Amino acid sequence: MECNVGKTDKTIRLIAGALIFLLGLVFKNWWGLLGVVLVLTAIFGRCGLYVPFGINTTKPAKKE
Repeated sequence: MECNVGKTDKTIRLIAGALIFLLGLVFKNWWGLLGVVLVLTAIFGRCGLYVPFGINTTKPAKKE
C-alpha cells in the first residue's frame, strides 16, 4: 500500500488527533480512540478510507 497522505494532511491529522486523544482522556470518553487512529495514519502516511474513494493528497512526483 503506497502513501496517500500528504504533508499538510499529516500535520492536520497529528494536531487534530492529539487534541481529540487528550480530550478523550480528560473527559474519560471512548472518542479519544479516534485521535489515536488519526495520529497513526499521520505517522504511517496511509489512510485506508482514502483508497476506495481514490483520494491521494501527496504531491505528484516531478518528471525530469
